[in-house]
Amino acid sequence: MTLARSNSSDPRNTLASRRAAALRSMLAGIALSLLKLVAGLITGSVALISDAAHSTLDILAAAMTLLSVQVGGRPADEDHAYGHGKVETLSAFLEVLLMLGSLVGIVFLSLRRIFFERVSLQLSPWIFAVPIISMVVNTLRSRHLLAAARLHPSPALEAEALNVRTDVWSSAAVLLGLVAAWFSPRLGIPRLELADPIAALVVAVIILFAGRSLAQHTLDSLLDASPRNARRDLIRELSRVRGVLAVERIRVRRSGGQYFVDIALALPRALTFQHSEQVVADATAAVQSLLPGADVVIHTLPRATSGESLFDRIRAVAARDNVSVHEVTAQQIHGRLQVEQHVELDEKMPLRAAHDFVTALESRILAEVPEIASILTHIESLPAHIDEATQTVSAAADEDEALAVALQRAADATPNILDAHDLRVTRVSGHIQATCHCTLADDLPMQQVHEAITALEDRLKLEFPRLQRFLIHPEPATDNRR
Repeated sequence: MTLARSNSSDPRNTLASRRAAALRSMLAGIALSLLKLVAGLITGSVALISDAAHSTLDILAAAMTLLSVQVGGRPADEDHAYGHGKVETLSAFLEVLLMLGSLVGIVFLSLRRIFFERVSLQLSPWIFAVPIISMVVNTLRSRHLLAAARLHPSPALEAEALNVRTDVWSSAAVLLGLVAAWFSPRLGIPRLELADPIAALVVAVIILFAGRSLAQHTLDSLLDASPRNARRDLIRELSRVRGVLAVERIRVRRSGGQYFVDIALALPRALTFQHSEQVVADATAAVQSLLPGADVVIHTLPRATSGESLFDRIRAVAARDNVSVHEVTAQQIHGRLQVEQHVELDEKMPLRAAHDFVTALESRILAEVPEIASILTHIESLPAHIDEATQTVSAAADEDEALAVALQRAADATPNILDAHDLRVTRVSGHIQATCHCTLADDLPMQQVHEAITALEDRLKLEFPRLQRFLIHPEPATDNRR
């Protein structure tokens, strides 16, 4: 699928370019139609008259194209959320009807001339210039319109370009018919005069095939048919986006030169909201690489994956209740799996409400993770305010010094702790709180890191009972900035 993007980002420039292309095409069509009509009336050629009728219909089609481009270029509003681009498709459909009407008229006139009304043509050498001029001008018109339709995607301009292209072939058929009729009296073959109405029938056949292709294209647009192979190509590109499990639905519709794409993507339910946003951005970029400028709406559907652990499944259930669980542990006791977890709830929530909430959460976890036999949940308060803390003052300097000494002793007695530094002490509502950094080996597993800092915290609180909260930041030895 090859689709072009407009080089201009200004919608006003795009609309002006479409309008100018349609206007030039209409003026050229008027000149050619008059030329063919005059020549047809002078010579009595049904082929020229038919071609003139066809060109007259082209003028009406060009006028409709100009109007539809003007209206279809309006931006979306409250009543037309997808813009006014369908007006261009409607214009293309009316062009199909006009081509059908000209087809019927040409066939009727040609058959009457063949079977019921023989006419001797009044030909002169200058008459042959008419179809030649028409072929040259219409070739240039078709190329110009098609280039404009691709540069500024427009079904109406594309339909007009295809319509004008049929005029080139019809003029060629007319030229052959006139040449045959010219040689009829000179070669003494009266039947060659029938070449003129036969050429008109050839024009009708050309219009028929061109109208069929245009009608199919127009009906596809009116019925919101997806571009050929679009679904397959979009699925291929979206499947390459990291984080996408499956493409569950794709809908593509076109309004004028604008594509609208609605997609449902299955994503791992363990993804964070921020990560999901990045996946959606990557998927949107993948769609627009195939359909430049498309308006893309993506719905994300959380799905369980085969690689989920027991802890991932527990967190997924909790996430649906907009809470996070931490310090989740599981033990096999007498063949039964028991789980412990910590949940933070609003500090202002009453105990009754908190208990009922946690009980309901545990029931949902047990229902979705049936291998768990029992759950014990530790309820913690989620702070909703910021405490006013004070730094160390001279009156408390001795106490802080004692805390520093106690920290050093506890660090020396704790395995895997290489050193403790950057001790900071604050006081909140009369309570002592402290933080520090601890250095551990680079390759120490996180489980042992957790055990070490927990042991250090316990030892320090034993040596310094007034310490209410102690936060430890572990860092690798190679990152020690002391």
